[in-house]
Amino acid sequence: MKKIVIIVAPHPDDETLGCGGTILRHREAGDDIHWLVVTAMTPEQGFSQEKIAAREAEIAAVARRYGFASVQLLGLPTTRLDTLPASDLISKIAGVIQGVAPEVVYLPFSGDAHSDHSIVSKAVLSCTKWFRKTSIKRILAYETLSETEFGISPDALGFRPNVFVDIHHYLDEKIDILKIFASELGEFPFPRSIETVRALARLRGSSAGCSAAEAFMLLKEIV
Repeated sequence: MKKIVIIVAPHPDDETLGCGGTILRHREAGDDIHWLVVTAMTPEQGFSQEKIAAREAEIAAVARRYGFASVQLLGLPTTRLDTLPASDLISKIAGVIQGVAPEVVYLPFSGDAHSDHSIVSKAVLSCTKWFRKTSIKRILAYETLSETEFGISPDALGFRPNVFVDIHHYLDEKIDILKIFASELGEFPFPRSIETVRALARLRGSSAGCSAAEAFMLLKEIV
């Protein structure tokens, strides 16, 4: 049965790092997949028009590869979500979720080192109360290389995956899509390197009895 799915990404590339293979599985299943990107580069932050245009082209290329049913761009300032009223962010995200009416929600892990990730995670969860968004049946948190493993604050909850998605058929395509965000990648041992992406997929696969997997924390499921 076809599902409506939304992937919430604080920044473009988070969706591919965290659940690119899973998105491709949803695509193959014929599900409607929506992409919500919360932040954007802005001239006020010192980004050149050339850099902004390049990022917009990357987003368009990635959207085509995944075949998203819609791409929602909130355009909020990257790395500065902590300067915005929480109610404004929640209202904007709630509006998108109301319009999409997803059954499945993927969001960043709340314990990530990047403040944008933790803020977005908490805001999304504020928008998923069953009596306000009755369509939502499943909420999963994904891990993001260079953010989740560095979430080492002593009062932070560690990422403890309990859902594993076999992506061995999709790993190469996930990596091809990730390469569109070339400026965000680096050479191993940089966390966002192709070698590290493959290594994490193998590690998660070893926990699930397959050659490559993506891991999630199931936060809520209504059956």
